[in-house]
Amino acid sequence: MPTVARATLTACLDRLLQPELFKDYGPNGLQVEGRETVSKLVTGVTASRALIDAAIEAGADAILVHHGLFWRGQDARVTGWMKQRLSRLLAHDINLLAYHLPLDAHPQLGNNAQLALRLGVHVYPDARGRFGEQSLGFLGERAVSSAAELADHVAKQLGRPVTLVAEPNRAVHRVALCTGGAQGYFESAIAAGADVFITGEISEPQAHYARECGVAYIACGHHASERYGAPAVGAHVAAELGLAHVFIDIDNPA
Repeated sequence: MPTVARATLTACLDRLLQPELFKDYGPNGLQVEGRETVSKLVTGVTASRALIDAAIEAGADAILVHHGLFWRGQDARVTGWMKQRLSRLLAHDINLLAYHLPLDAHPQLGNNAQLALRLGVHVYPDARGRFGEQSLGFLGERAVSSAAELADHVAKQLGRPVTLVAEPNRAVHRVALCTGGAQGYFESAIAAGADVFITGEISEPQAHYARECGVAYIACGHHASERYGAPAVGAHVAAELGLAHVFIDIDNPA
């Protein structure tokens, strides 16, 4: 089976995702150093114990995730769940690579682009296609008769119920989306001219904004909205470097 150096894999991901362009909530790139060579890459959404155990079972040399182990402001002590996750990675000499905002933002392979692709949203190719802080939000169009029809379509594509805040028959045309916990981008989506905003989560204020501003809001689940970027990037990099690759989805109701 072909192998590449850990440094080669990391450099390839850094070139693709350009983490230096983002102000993020934690370190992007190699978070836990494992063996020096990689032949099998496992991708997943979050570096949970369940994913790590599944990657060990799959014979992974490296794991690529969207949500890594380390975040700004967290307790730095290696106890409890952190010890359990780290001990497994270290005992099996597995590399952990994580890219947060860079994995959301990639224009073709990122979480937003991949979700738009699956939902049939045609993102504007020019500056109109981005909005919000660090231009993380995507804006485009989809032919749909009503907010309720779009919500049903999102639920069907993602395989889970969604939360819709809108009059069901409200007409929608311009679709804004930003995956994960991006409810704070709703006001920017409204300012960008969206008829509907799709994201993972909803907080109390957004329901009022939707009703008062006449812009529909669809919350489809944090995990459910971010299942597509990591495997897309993993498949791309694996093909470029000749690695084996498998995506492992650990279900999460959030």
